Amino acid sequence: MRPTSASPDELARFTDAALHRGALQPIATDQITTQDAGVPFVIKWMSSATPRPHPSKPARGGHHNPFLPPDPALTLGPLAPAHVVLLNKYPVMAHHLLIVTREFEAQTDPLGAGDFAALAAVMRTQGGLGFYNGGYVAGASQPHKHVQWIPALPPMARVLPALLADPSVALRFRHAFAPLNAGHWAPGDRGAALAACYRECLARLDIAPDQAPLRPYNLLVTRGWMWLIPRRAEHWSGMSINALGFAGSLFIKSSAELPALQAAGPLNALRTVAEPA
Repeated sequence: MRPTSASPDELARFTDAALHRGALQPIATDQITTQDAGVPFVIKWMSSATPRPHPSKPARGGHHNPFLPPDPALTLGPLAPAHVVLLNKYPVMAHHLLIVTREFEAQTDPLGAGDFAALAAVMRTQGGLGFYNGGYVAGASQPHKHVQWIPALPPMARVLPALLADPSVALRFRHAFAPLNAGHWAPGDRGAALAACYRECLARLDIAPDQAPLRPYNLLVTRGWMWLIPRRAEHWSGMSINALGFAGSLFIKSSAELPALQAAGPLNALRTVAEPA
């Protein structure tokens, strides 16, 4: 299998082919946009007209690993140094990629320079949002290490630096934010600068960077910044929250759950699952 560049053209062609074969099964959603204490969110739920998908049972309760081997119909190709790029079989957002280690590594292991080099190969030219769910408590569905990427930033991620600089916005949960520049994405760097920034964020939150397993956390990365949030719970009122929740995108099971989330406030839901400041 030839190495992939995951370029926009390649991704579009491969996605169309996977849809045609029935390997890719997008989830149609309805959604609303809202704000909570000045923080923008989008709340999505499965459209009532959408057949409910039947994904492979997560390995949390068994031994099935959908990444070993990966489905050829969803596999764009290998990505240096030691990864493979897959389409998310049941995407809520278009062109949702999984950057998976070719050999098993635990999702609770620290990310290394190689993981960031693979992510950078996609983000260097395409931007978008890289994200990581560090363990089940952080919303991970599989124990095999996989970084994820989407091409469009959810609403909170689009304005995050301004939110963090605004004294009127009180997140009230622990986090570590770090700006990034072009040097972090240099091809010859091989992910080292991004990995160093990640380790610094962990250390600022009193998480030992070489500890395995790491305490649960979520990581968000754009070309301009990195944000790390330690977690204390997976669910708010039965709703699983992963890294995308902290980017401003929440997914509920049905519209029946919307009033409770709106009444409590999406930001309060994040505070419930993050570590208090």
